[in-house]
Amino acid sequence: MELLRKWLGHPEDIYHLLRFKMGGYRAVMPRMDPDSLGRGLRTCYRYLNQTSRSFAAVIQALDGELRHAVCIFYLVLRALDTIEDDMTISLDVKVPMLHEFHSYLYQPEWKYMESKEKDRQVLEDFPTISMEFRNLSKVYQDVISDICRKMGVGMAEFLEKKVDSQHEWDRYCHYVAGLVGIGLSRLFSASDLEDPIVGQDTELANSMGLFLQKTNIIRDYLEDQQDGREFWPKEVWSRYAKKLSDLTKPENIDLAVQCLNELVTNALHHVPDVLKYLSRLKNQSVFNFCAIPQVMAIATLAACYNNKQVFRGVVKIRKGQAVTLMMDATNIQAVKSIMYQYVEEIYQKIPSTDPSSNKTQQVIASIRTMSFPGGPMVSRHHYSPIYLSCAMLLAALSWQYLSTISKATEEYVQAGEN
Repeated sequence: MELLRKWLGHPEDIYHLLRFKMGGYRAVMPRMDPDSLGRGLRTCYRYLNQTSRSFAAVIQALDGELRHAVCIFYLVLRALDTIEDDMTISLDVKVPMLHEFHSYLYQPEWKYMESKEKDRQVLEDFPTISMEFRNLSKVYQDVISDICRKMGVGMAEFLEKKVDSQHEWDRYCHYVAGLVGIGLSRLFSASDLEDPIVGQDTELANSMGLFLQKTNIIRDYLEDQQDGREFWPKEVWSRYAKKLSDLTKPENIDLAVQCLNELVTNALHHVPDVLKYLSRLKNQSVFNFCAIPQVMAIATLAACYNNKQVFRGVVKIRKGQAVTLMMDATNIQAVKSIMYQYVEEIYQKIPSTDPSSNKTQQVIASIRTMSFPGGPMVSRHHYSPIYLSCAMLLAALSWQYLSTISKATEEYVQAGEN
């Protein structure tokens, strides 16, 4: 019944969940025919579904040969990331592997059988992945190999190095996410589905990745602490606590929230670049692929801002809210409206005593101007009393059905991309 109470408070979620479940998801994630693929590609898409159903859904919605290039790109980087994450691999073995990993793409027999990580199948059957990589057009191979090389170098750099300054935070996020944005953008342009400028403007592509990665780092503070990982920049948190772990202490909660708000403000500075990047996209499948994670991120930041729960448990957006974002974020004006809505939500929560309040207000003002230079934007949704009554009745009748939404949909809308 807790689920029912949540939906009664957000009746629009019911409409969008039903709309999504009854076929609306095909507009943003059309089905791919696996029978049209060769054996190697079918295996690669199976690994894609096993390692990330959420990414699998949006990747398989891409048009033409770009779909296969992005699938292989994802699996190659997943294999690289699996090596980085595997704490059973000693540094004297791991560092050379990270530096040389891009060369394994051209070694048909290379594989690694010693990993204990959950996604180790991408290492154990790397010959299948590397074979499909070599089957790609050379223009795609060059992009994937180059990004893999640069990412391996960056991962090795931060293996024994903590993130101290905000510059290093940006550098770390560049290696693990910005390079992904740059690589994807180059693939988009190489496919001719997007103009050359999309792949050439690495600053905007980098910002796309940084915005997502910073959002994940902010949201995942407690989980990372519990796993012994630290990604918040010391330059920021040291102004609020002696140790990063001290932010979880009840007596430090006010300072912890101020630290959180400063980092959210930092992440918001990427939103103008995100909007400029998305405004250049022409292909619908590419736009959906890029826009959906970005609107999930702004909604997540709005949920995290000034929220003590970040230091106590899990903060995530509602499933119905996420489905609404997926269904709505199909054009640049809709995305601008969504961004506007959530920065306004943040603006309304800015404490007058917060040390970062002026900076937060300034960056929100710039996002407002870029989103709607002609003036404020009204809410995207208006529901009449009759609609609300019907929605509540529908909730009472269908809450059990909605609670059984498929695993693939649930994993995607949680928007917690690794």
